[in-house]
Amino acid sequence: MTYDIIATLGPACASPEIWQEMIAAGATQFRLNSSHLSVAEVVAWVERLRVYFDLHRLSLPVVVDLQGSKWRLGQVPTAELSAGQCVRLIHASKSHTQAVLPVPHNDFFAAAPVSSRELRLNDAKVLLDIEEIGADFILARVTQGGTIAAHKGITFAESGFRAEGLGEKDRSVLTATQQYPFVRYAISYVKDVDEMIAYRKQIGATIYLIAKLERRQAVEDAQTIAMEADEVWLCRGDLGAELGPVGMAAAAFRFSEIVASLPMPTILAGQVLEHMTEKPTPTRSEITAMYAALQQAYQGFVLSDETAIGRFPVESVRAAAQFRPSAGA
Repeated sequence: MTYDIIATLGPACASPEIWQEMIAAGATQFRLNSSHLSVAEVVAWVERLRVYFDLHRLSLPVVVDLQGSKWRLGQVPTAELSAGQCVRLIHASKSHTQAVLPVPHNDFFAAAPVSSRELRLNDAKVLLDIEEIGADFILARVTQGGTIAAHKGITFAESGFRAEGLGEKDRSVLTATQQYPFVRYAISYVKDVDEMIAYRKQIGATIYLIAKLERRQAVEDAQTIAMEADEVWLCRGDLGAELGPVGMAAAAFRFSEIVASLPMPTILAGQVLEHMTEKPTPTRSEITAMYAALQQAYQGFVLSDETAIGRFPVESVRAAAQFRPSAGA
């Protein structure tokens, strides 16, 4: 049983020595999430990888995750929000206090009047109830506390509003990295096939493009979206933020029924081995879910926090690889 393991790079695996260990453990691709990096930082990572690949005569794909139309917080200190706490969301790129959350997207505030009253942050780990909406601010109360940090995702529980197209930063990342032949691009929050066609025209017909399915409509239109992509990822984190845990599970189950019929690689992403962010071994539930995904014809997994910021990046890759024949499974 062969399949891909896409390991996200970050502070926990920033050295070539760890890259080598991750490759030896079973990583077949690396990933960079540009939402958490400046354009200059993305280029620096890619250039370091180029030097490393040249030195070791390696050729691994590097997936650069583009923000697409996804909403994220701006710069804000990492902090814990508590249930009952009041927060103010403003149209800004930076804040110095957890009581004021910056959202650097005009359309986020335009969407508020036609969306649900519940806001979901950080893959729905933090929930807010909207109490007042202004032209460029929202007042809300925390109903489920948790950790917030810079560039974490934010969305309404229900909203049909979303501006499409690549933003200025995404375009800058593309311009700065397209000369590297090993770079691929993953498009976040693809809505439908028309949006995917527009991305393809904007980025280029010969560039390897990955469609990330993170919205209800995208999962429902997966077969048509897939025809305009080179690869498809089912991303359970943001899908769960939009649909809630039960809705996400139902959507993922329905999608699993068509995975085998898709003509391009289909990858499972989103908290695949989340337990291993802090612990050296996976849970039985995680292992069972991975095995089931492979039986459903998924062709690989994306490791995110597990490798980017987790305590056991190499062990996480090794755990993800254990169904391969060489692992003795």
